[in-house]
Amino acid sequence: MTPSPSPALAPDTLTVATCNLLNLALPEREFYANQTPYTQAQYTRKIQWLGGRFQALNADILAVQEVWDQAALMDALAASGLHYHFASVPGAENTEGRPGAMGTPRVGLATRLKVLATRSFSDFPAGLGQPIPGLGIHTRFERPPLVATLQMKRGQILTVLTCHLKSKRPKFLLDAAGNPLEDRDNPKIAALASLRSLVMRGVEATALRCLVIDLLRHTRMPLVVMGDFNDTPDSVTTQMISAASEVAYDRKARDRALFNAFDLLGDAALKKDVAYSHIHQGAPAVLDQILVSEEFDPRSRHAVGDVRRVDYFNDHLHEGRDRSRSDHGFVRALLRMRAPAPGSGIGDLSADLDAAGTFEQSTGGA
Repeated sequence: MTPSPSPALAPDTLTVATCNLLNLALPEREFYANQTPYTQAQYTRKIQWLGGRFQALNADILAVQEVWDQAALMDALAASGLHYHFASVPGAENTEGRPGAMGTPRVGLATRLKVLATRSFSDFPAGLGQPIPGLGIHTRFERPPLVATLQMKRGQILTVLTCHLKSKRPKFLLDAAGNPLEDRDNPKIAALASLRSLVMRGVEATALRCLVIDLLRHTRMPLVVMGDFNDTPDSVTTQMISAASEVAYDRKARDRALFNAFDLLGDAALKKDVAYSHIHQGAPAVLDQILVSEEFDPRSRHAVGDVRRVDYFNDHLHEGRDRSRSDHGFVRALLRMRAPAPGSGIGDLSADLDAAGTFEQSTGGA
């Protein structure tokens, strides 16, 4: 008798979330020269609020942005009552006499999954730097993206990239002490300052695209890219990073493209009037995004999973501006991944971070 085939194992679920934490810093420490440090009471209130949000998200992977002190993130995770055995914010460490991030906050990751490798990228590929009017050549990420290789309980391996691109806020020139060198009330100078931010965000998007290509090309490793893009899904910078539009006329481009998790939900999804993560001057927009590789697109022959739902935790954006909360909504996606078939070798995959050979590894403090 021919033995009957083994029943297919049900796919495992995986929740991922991206959270801009709005200047998460320890109490009584200066982070921006023009902002008052948190008092102990303000810090406690912020930690409790974040702990409640993390508990509501209950994500297996948290991609976080705007962290000045890794110790503060640990406090917020502890306040959630959830167990994350790994949390890291490269460049914002508070151990061995390190003072946390300096100059600009950092991105990080917290997860319940097994961590196989992490790497923080600070420098752009050689030759990619671009001149910024009045600032010189922009050659490094202001907030280095973090790449992690993670493993689920049944052996599924995926790569997660956390990013935070330059904001649209005008980049005015300052002296070494942080004093303004330009007339901010001059509309022409303000336009030039906005151009600086645009060029910086554009070249950061290009560098991030190069990193994505290196992580995706010639591999079936699923990739999730999360973070604060400081631009909308249809913007030039986001499209540059994802390159999803290339798929329409080049099917081979799927191998190096990313897809917005929200778009993969299909027409039946509840999408109207709830999908935004930031409000600027009364206008809602999606700046915080979750992008996935074709391995999560059921239309792909290389699919190993799919996107079940995407939720926007944004009610607090209507509660008034308060730095104990965040000025961004948090975005969570529920993914599914099949376990690798016995003998398939899929479970032996590991992210080849050295494939991104044109990048230098960050050692913190960039």
